[in-house]
Amino acid sequence: MRGEGGGAESDFGALLLGHRRAAGMSQKRLARASGMSVRALRELEHGRARAAQRRSAEVLAEALGLQGGERERFLIVAELGRRRGGARDAEPLETCGLPPRVPRLVGRHRELDRLRAEAASGGAVVVSGPPGVGKTALAVAAAHALAGEFPDGAFAVDLRGMDERPVAARAALERLLRALGVPGVRVPGSEAERSSLLRALLRERRVLLLLDNAAQEAQVRPLLGAGPGCLTLVTCRGALAGLEQVRWMRLDPLEGGSAVGLLAAIAGADRVAAEPGRAEELAALCEGLPLAVRIAGNRLATRPDWSLGHLVDLLRDERTRLRSLSAGDLQVRPAFEMSYRRLDPAARRVFRRLAAVPGADFGAELAAVATGAPPERVRGHLDALADAGLLQPAAPPGRFQFHDLIRIFAADRLEAEEPGPERERLRDGLVAHTLAAATAAARLFFPDVHHSGPFASRTEAADWLDREAANWLAAHRTAARLGRHREVLDLARAMHWYSDGRLHERPWDEVFRAGAEAARALGDRKEEAALLNFLGWAQYRCLDENEAGLATHTAALEIAREVGDRREQAWALAYMGMELQRLGRITEALRTARRACALAAEFGFLDVGMPAQHALGRVLAGLGRYREALRVHGELLEQVRRNRPNEEALRLMRGVTLEHVGDCLAGLKDWRAAGEAYREAGALQVAGGLRHTGPRLAVLEAAARRRAGEHARARSLLEAAVAASEGPLDRDRRREALAELARLSREG
Repeated sequence: MRGEGGGAESDFGALLLGHRRAAGMSQKRLARASGMSVRALRELEHGRARAAQRRSAEVLAEALGLQGGERERFLIVAELGRRRGGARDAEPLETCGLPPRVPRLVGRHRELDRLRAEAASGGAVVVSGPPGVGKTALAVAAAHALAGEFPDGAFAVDLRGMDERPVAARAALERLLRALGVPGVRVPGSEAERSSLLRALLRERRVLLLLDNAAQEAQVRPLLGAGPGCLTLVTCRGALAGLEQVRWMRLDPLEGGSAVGLLAAIAGADRVAAEPGRAEELAALCEGLPLAVRIAGNRLATRPDWSLGHLVDLLRDERTRLRSLSAGDLQVRPAFEMSYRRLDPAARRVFRRLAAVPGADFGAELAAVATGAPPERVRGHLDALADAGLLQPAAPPGRFQFHDLIRIFAADRLEAEEPGPERERLRDGLVAHTLAAATAAARLFFPDVHHSGPFASRTEAADWLDREAANWLAAHRTAARLGRHREVLDLARAMHWYSDGRLHERPWDEVFRAGAEAARALGDRKEEAALLNFLGWAQYRCLDENEAGLATHTAALEIAREVGDRREQAWALAYMGMELQRLGRITEALRTARRACALAAEFGFLDVGMPAQHALGRVLAGLGRYREALRVHGELLEQVRRNRPNEEALRLMRGVTLEHVGDCLAGLKDWRAAGEAYREAGALQVAGGLRHTGPRLAVLEAAARRRAGEHARARSLLEAAVAASEGPLDRDRRREALAELARLSREG
C-alpha cells in the first residue's frame, strides 16, 4: 500500500489507513480510542508525517486491536519510518556480532564483487566448498564490507556443523532473537514460534545475517525467510541442495597466482621473489587451499632461516604426511603435520590432548586437566599454539578453540600417539573433572547450602557454570553415552535450583531427561520420580508445553506412590497445581495444590513446603480468593524468615512471594499497600539476579500508585519502564506501560 505522499516514507501511513478501514473505524473514533488528535491521524495517513513516535504507534496498535505478527509489522514499520526521518527516539541497532576480519584476504576480489551484487537482491546465498577453502574468511570479509548497507544490524552465528552436536536451530534462533532486542524471557519456547517471530521481525528491516559452518538443511531452514531487504550468507561444506529460494556460490581453491600472492603476503614478498619456482610448488602442494597456505606461510614467517625449498622438500616427503581423513582433505595435511612437528614435545602433548576436551572452547583449567601440567605452564603452551595457528583465541580472553579441521587433526594425533588405555583415562578424567565441578557449583544454588567444594561464593559458581556450559553439557552427554549413570544422575540432580535462573539459556529438558533415564538404568525408582519432576518443570516452564509437563508429573506421581515416596508426591502435586491453573482447570488446580501442601507439611520448608505453599497461594488468587491467598503468602514470608536460607535464596524467595502479595492486595483494591509490595519485590528480585523482572514490576507498581492517587510517582515509574525496555519487542511490558501512561493522562 502507498499513502498520498508516495514512496517508502509513507508506508506507515498507508498501513495505518488500511488497518483503520479494516477495523471499520473513523478517524474520529480512532482518535478517541488512542488519545491522539484527528489532525495527527490525518497527517500520518496522508504521508505528511513519516511515522508516529514510539508511544503513539503502540497506543494506535492497541486501539486497532492488532495482535501477533500484524502488531509486530505495524510497530516495525513505524520504527523504520522514524529512522528514515531521523527521529531521535528510534536509534538503529549497532552492527555487532561479526567475527574479526581475516587479514590478507588475497585472490577473492571476484567472489567479493559477486556477493556485493547479491546484496542488492537480498535473500540467501549459500557459500559452499571443501574444508580449508576459505568460506568463512570470504563470508566474514563480505559481511564487513556490506554492513553499512544494512542499518538495522549485522549478526553472525557459528552453527558448528563439524561438531558431534551442531548448534540446534532452536538455539540459533534464540541467539538471533536476543541480538535483535528480544528479552530472554520473551523468546518463545518452540522452534516454529521462534522461526515465525524472526521472520516477523525481519520483514520490514534491513539486516545482514551470517550463518557460518552449517551442518545440514534442517538446521538452516528455520533461520531463513528474512524480509526482502535482508541478506543471509550461509557457509557450509555441502551444497545444502535441499534448500529452496536460495542462491549458491561454490568456492574453489585459489588459483596458482593468488595462492602465491597469499604466501608472499604472509611469509614476505622478498622471500617468494627469491624462489619463484619453489613458491609455485609450495602453493601446489597446498592445493591452493587458503588454510593450508596460511599455515605454511606462518611456518616460514616464524623461521627466517628456512628457504622455501627446504619447506617444499619436507612437504614432499610422504613419511611426514598423515593418513587421509577423507579424500577432500589430503591437501591440508602436510601443512598441519609441519606445524605440529615444529612444536616442542610438551606443546605437542598439550595440542593432541586438547582434542579430548568435550566442549567447543576451553581455558587453562581444562587444558591442565588434560595434560597434567600446572595451569600457569599450560597457559604458555596455549599462547604458543595460538601463535602457531593451531588454536584460535575465543571470548572471553584466555579461552581458546580449534578450527574444525585442526581439531580433527589433533584427535588423529591423539589416537596415533597415545595408547588406547591412556586415551580412555584422559577422556574419563576430563568427564569426571567437568561433571564434578559442575555438580559442586550447582549445589551452591540450593537454598539451604552455604558453601560447596571449590567455589567460594554463588557468584563464582555461576560464573564457572556459565563459562563452561558447553563443556559440562558435552561431558554430561558423553557420560550418558558411556553409561556412567551415577554421574549423569548426580549432575542433573544438582541443577535443580540453578536452572530456575537460567530458564531459556540451557537445554534443561535434555539434562533432566538424561537424569531420569540414568535413574531408570540404575533401577532407582525414587530418583526417577524426582528427575521426572524436574523434566516436567522444564517442559511447562521453559518450553511452554503445559500438557506435556502435566503428563510427565503424572508419571512421576505414579512412581512416587509405587515406592512410597511422599516427598516426591508432594513435589509432583505442587507442579501439577501450577500446570492445571495454566490450563484453566482451576477447580482441579486448587484440589491438587491443597493435597501438595498436606503432604509437604511432613517435610522441611526449604525442601518442598515452599513450592507447595507457593502453588496454593497462586491458585487461590486465580480463583479470586485474595484474602485466603494473602494468608498463605504471609505465612510463606514468615517461614522464609524462620528457616534462614542463604542470602541469595532469601532475597529471591522474599522477592517472588512479595510479588504475589502485591497481586492479592491489588485484588482487594488496597492500592497503596500493593504498590509498596511491588516496589520491594522488584528491588529484591533484581538484587537476587532476576534483572529482567524490573520493568514488569515497575508497571505493576505504577498501576497501583495511579489507583492510589500517586500520579507523579506512577508517571516516573512508567517512563523509566519504557526507557528500560529492551528494544521494540518487549511487547507486553511496553504496551502495559503505555496504556498506564494513557490512563494517567486521561485522569489529569
